[in-house]
Amino acid sequence: MMSNSFAQALAISGEISTAVKEINTEEAEKLAERIMQARSVFVAGGGRSGLMMKAFAMRLMQMGCQAYVVGETVTPAIGPEDLLLIGSGSGETQSLCAMANKAKSLDASLALITIQPGSTIGKLADAVLKLPGATKDQVGVTGTTRQPMASLFEQTLLVVLDGMILKLMSMQELSSENMFVQHANLE
Repeated sequence: MMSNSFAQALAISGEISTAVKEINTEEAEKLAERIMQARSVFVAGGGRSGLMMKAFAMRLMQMGCQAYVVGETVTPAIGPEDLLLIGSGSGETQSLCAMANKAKSLDASLALITIQPGSTIGKLADAVLKLPGATKDQVGVTGTTRQPMASLFEQTLLVVLDGMILKLMSMQELSSENMFVQHANLE
């Protein structure tokens, strides 16, 4: 007999699988190219989306890319050859909108991973990758997910970013062994 939490986990993994199948591969390819072209990649997101973006920055660093999390004390200034990549379900978070405007005013490239490509940040972005899911307020959601708030977006964001890492590794002919050299070693 299957436990209720295991059954819920299976349902969640099914939702993620369905969501990933809906992603536009051309948008994903365009984003991969932007990442490869950038001198440095700056990532940002609020709440749980921000945690997924931090995980992506870690993998970029392990690939040898210059990757930074906006707001950390060691994050340098962004410039014209850099990319700001924002993960935001709504694309309307005030602090992220201000950040996007600032990056654009400094001639940096801007990319957004979101549920709402027509959002304030989406309209500013040079590249947008639309993910299925629900925003935290779940306005207008009809049967997309059984999960609370923006869980499906956040989970899909992590899976898609991990897939992006595999794509970037392939483009650079990197293996996990190559990347392990960059893994934290003071732990």
